[in-house]
Amino acid sequence: MRIVFLGTPDFGVPSLQALADAGYEVVGVFTQPDKPKGRGNKMLPSPVKERAMQLGIPVYQPVKIRADGVDDLRALRPDLCVTAAFGQILSQEILDIPTIGTVNVHSSLLPKYRGSAPVNWAIIQGETVTGITTMMTDKGLDTGDILLQKEMAILPGETAEELIRRMAPAGAELLIETIRLLEQGACPRRRQNEADMSYFPMLKKEMGNIDWRMTAREIVCRVRGLTPWPGTSFLWGNQESIKVWKAEEAENSEGALPGQILAADAKEGLVIAAGHGAVRILEVQAQGGKRMNTKDYLRGHPVSFASCIVTEEA
Repeated sequence: MRIVFLGTPDFGVPSLQALADAGYEVVGVFTQPDKPKGRGNKMLPSPVKERAMQLGIPVYQPVKIRADGVDDLRALRPDLCVTAAFGQILSQEILDIPTIGTVNVHSSLLPKYRGSAPVNWAIIQGETVTGITTMMTDKGLDTGDILLQKEMAILPGETAEELIRRMAPAGAELLIETIRLLEQGACPRRRQNEADMSYFPMLKKEMGNIDWRMTAREIVCRVRGLTPWPGTSFLWGNQESIKVWKAEEAENSEGALPGQILAADAKEGLVIAAGHGAVRILEVQAQGGKRMNTKDYLRGHPVSFASCIVTEEA
């Protein structure tokens, strides 16, 4: 079976590796173009490109596969295409090229959490369970028939980054199981129930501005769901921006207003009142500084209890 793999971030790497380890003939890899990263804006390849090069697989990086990748894909004569967080929408012309079709590894239990950031949104929405779905891709947005699914718990306090790291190898295992069943002609296939559908949009940088009028649970879920990107932050009374890496729910003092600092010392840490309850900030990063434990940060940056956090619109 000739397979073409389409993926870009770390999530797709275990799936690509699993195809190679299982002995499948991966004849090409499509991934997003190299992008500038870091302070020097050095052009760096995607994680999937790096792994493909290590495996000796030809790499293609069309800006838009629908426009400038069709001929390359057709020339590879794939029996099957596999996508895992590729980052581009496939046209019907693309989908018609592989003889078997295109299998997508999606990081949610479809039809819930369609879209480009299903792991992030599941955490933001306070879910405790999510999972992996393999599906046959159609021209809709995550609307194709479901093949296999695997449920996974979202661990207490787990961030999107940590959950994606756990889900990636699970997705790879489910992909291999799916392909083997397809080869045997025994893979289950069912239509998605549109009544259970939910869709969430792409993440935006502005989402990271903490609105202290939200409940403590909503704020903590947002911190977890937006880590590492775009991250969450707030402003001290002196307008200094502080990035939040980890937080947990805490009790609120009676009568405290959202954004009011309830504790700020090396013993208690940093506790801030929310619309309901309070949030204890566990790890922070000041502008130009390093990520560090909040108690350590407060040892060198004393905060007045009179200070209030500037409330931002989320």
